[in-house]
Amino acid sequence: MKKGLLLICLCLALGVASAQEWKVGLQQLVPSFVLKNKQGQTVSIDSLRGKVVLINFFATWCPPCRAELPRLQAEVWDKWSKRDDFYVMVLAREEGWDKLDPFIANTGYTFPIFPDLKREVFSLFAESQIPRNVLIDQEGKIIYQSIGYEAAEFTGLVKLIEKTLAK
Repeated sequence: MKKGLLLICLCLALGVASAQEWKVGLQQLVPSFVLKNKQGQTVSIDSLRGKVVLINFFATWCPPCRAELPRLQAEVWDKWSKRDDFYVMVLAREEGWDKLDPFIANTGYTFPIFPDLKREVFSLFAESQIPRNVLIDQEGKIIYQSIGYEAAEFTGLVKLIEKTLAK
């Protein structure tokens, strides 16, 4: 009996811990935020309502992020960037243009990258752990979230984007 109760308590504690990994949950509206691109133009998440939006949080020094980004370029950005109903936002957590400019020059990435130097946007979603992906539907609701990089999970994300764009 004690072992069973201990197991139930442990499972509940793990469930609470994993739920706390995100500050916003599935089917919730994405929190409002505004970013500036390299040219100083602002992009508001609210202005993207009606589009499917993929938000990716990364850092240039992060090995899993560096494994994921080539797939984001090839399987997401290269495939759907020309669509009017799709947008990608790749946010560099705690990194500015001093780190991003050489990173972009070395990698050749063409998707929109934004600095999130003070974690102002990242902190709306989480406290720690990258890479993270958040997929937002046309109504502004969060329909997918992931932490870390796993090849199979990223493949599932690509399929979900395709399915959501087909609606």
